[in-house]
Amino acid sequence: MIPEISIENYNYNLPDDRIAKYPLSERDMSKLLVYKDSEIEEHGFTSMPEFLPDGYLMVFNDTKVVPARLHFQRETGAHIEIFCLEPVQPEEYVSMFAVTQSCRWKCIVGNVKRWKGDTLRLYNPEGSEGIAAMDLKADLIERNGETSIVEFSWSDGAPFSAVLELCGSIPIPPYLNRETESVDLERYQTLYAKYRGSVAAPTAGLHFTEKVLDDIRAKGIKTGTVCLHVGAGTFLPVKSSRVAEHTMHREPFVITKEFLMTLIGSLGKVIAVGTTSVRTLESLYYVGVSCIETGRPDDVRQWDPYTKSYEYSVDQALSSLLSYMETHDMESLQIGTSIIIVPGFKFRVVDVLVTNFHQPQSTLLLLISAFVKGDWERIYDYALKHGFRFLSYGDSSLLFRR
Repeated sequence: MIPEISIENYNYNLPDDRIAKYPLSERDMSKLLVYKDSEIEEHGFTSMPEFLPDGYLMVFNDTKVVPARLHFQRETGAHIEIFCLEPVQPEEYVSMFAVTQSCRWKCIVGNVKRWKGDTLRLYNPEGSEGIAAMDLKADLIERNGETSIVEFSWSDGAPFSAVLELCGSIPIPPYLNRETESVDLERYQTLYAKYRGSVAAPTAGLHFTEKVLDDIRAKGIKTGTVCLHVGAGTFLPVKSSRVAEHTMHREPFVITKEFLMTLIGSLGKVIAVGTTSVRTLESLYYVGVSCIETGRPDDVRQWDPYTKSYEYSVDQALSSLLSYMETHDMESLQIGTSIIIVPGFKFRVVDVLVTNFHQPQSTLLLLISAFVKGDWERIYDYALKHGFRFLSYGDSSLLFRR
């Protein structure tokens, strides 16, 4: 049964001066709120390894943010901003970033009403010879509500990954109220980012340095990675008063057979770094259920966890998925999830969560409330009263599930 939740109950006052507009000089200088057994404490992020239980598995999302924001100009002089959301043709990310002449993306287009269907050329105010040689163009193929399908074409034979690196900018969150700056090129990216595809960073990972990672491993904590490409919709506030009317967009993710085997051996001892890792890990249960019931893995739909009872154990579900991968000689699986995690959700995989402090009335705040059984207001009140910095470049928390 789909939960009846009013988003107004997940609001709080976030003063603008509490939003971290820039990263700290060092990644691991951030503060750490520790929530365990209903107790709240303040520490520094570098002390995190002290609080991690021995023998646990810590899971990171190794997606990489792409410079997905492009600025074009019509012959009339009008500026059109195009924000690439997900590939359409080719549909697979690796193929998309390797293509060399043209491609199509689902995009959010700023000033789309001013775009009359003419071919746009990239805005090049500084007269860059490299950008001029690339001659990047954009054509509007179709509009679908808030998004559009845009075809890009270019001249110099470079792969589309190189096109974005030269012509695009990192899409920092709009609530920072500033343009992308040079500091964002490095700091709005985790140290372990590997696979291109996200249009927003998995920000819980921004605090980790090599020293912190070394200290975690020295503590006997195993580490593993998943890859969920973060879409723009993940961080959007819920606009409907009833959460049941909010639509979550599909996000693709990849897991390897090796990771799945490690995960099965670590059940009951799983730490997720970031809400994107949580959504991936919890989605795996329903992918496994699909293998049990239909013989094959399938995408996880938004309300799948709430519309029926599931009697299968986590071990049964994940083992069924592993068996499918072994039978089909698959070293990795790419699939999608639209899962929404709200109060009433039954967590089956994640026991501990590392995460930042999230926007009022957001699906991420709903996830936090579900994880701490409604105790989010006390946690956020503590953070506000004790000078914690909020949102993407803000401070961190370590939450033990109630």
